[in-house]
Amino acid sequence: MPHTMSRMGDVLAGYHAAWEFESDSVLIRYERGIRTPKLFQALGERRVPLEAISGVTLTRGKRGTVVLRVEPRPGADPLMEAAAGQLKDGGDPYRLVLPAEREVLAEYYAEELQGLLTESGPAERFLVEPPKGPLSFKAYDGKASFDGRTVNFRWFWTGASSAKWKAGDQSFSVGELNGVEWRSPEVFEGHLRLLRRDGAETAAAAAQADQDPAAVVFGLGYGPVHESLPFAAAVLAAVRTSSPVAAVSAAGPRRDPADIAERIRHLGELHQAGLVTDEEFSVKKAELLAEL
Repeated sequence: MPHTMSRMGDVLAGYHAAWEFESDSVLIRYERGIRTPKLFQALGERRVPLEAISGVTLTRGKRGTVVLRVEPRPGADPLMEAAAGQLKDGGDPYRLVLPAEREVLAEYYAEELQGLLTESGPAERFLVEPPKGPLSFKAYDGKASFDGRTVNFRWFWTGASSAKWKAGDQSFSVGELNGVEWRSPEVFEGHLRLLRRDGAETAAAAAQADQDPAAVVFGLGYGPVHESLPFAAAVLAAVRTSSPVAAVSAAGPRRDPADIAERIRHLGELHQAGLVTDEEFSVKKAELLAEL
């Protein structure tokens, strides 16, 4: 006899989240309290199809709690693919922490859910919806934005390296990209690097992220996990569903004259500080003026 939940829409509430069990999915709603991890608040809610789940576990947690966790199949969730195992337990969106006195109830749901699972192994495509855009966040050396089609990096003169200033602001269509590389600022020096289809990332990957125009860097106070990871997941999902297209013009769309004037002023400050040579200043200034 097949397993079925006692009734459609059963809800199991824990700390920071509540799981609603449906016939074909688990709807996870995250709380917005001040104690709730910021990543959960940023995600809001997620519907996880049963075909995206390979297993269920129930373990003892800390300080009188139990932890119910569903194991997503590799390749099923762009958020977990982008995270690449770097999330700490407290920031794992697939864990539901409950008081120990609810262990029997949690065990019941674990067994019922396990009985509904039929898939295992890597998924051929993303099955969990990516974070919705448009998305943006402030890194240490620039602002990253994504509208669903194009990733833009706009450098901050106070944080960007001279290499990035020389390269200028960057724009990448998803069709140009092959993937993303996200490094958590909670683990080491954080960065988001865009990997390109044309192989240009081979040389760029050898450079530090702060020198790579296809990357933004972040740390404490800049581009934290709850901002940069959903961004990376959304880009990755768009890349996987896109087809290669011709590279966009390096000049990109024409910009506001006031913005160009501000960029030239910042470039002049770098020139006066000796960080940009006379020749580099002249070339870059000409490029900026050509965008008017």
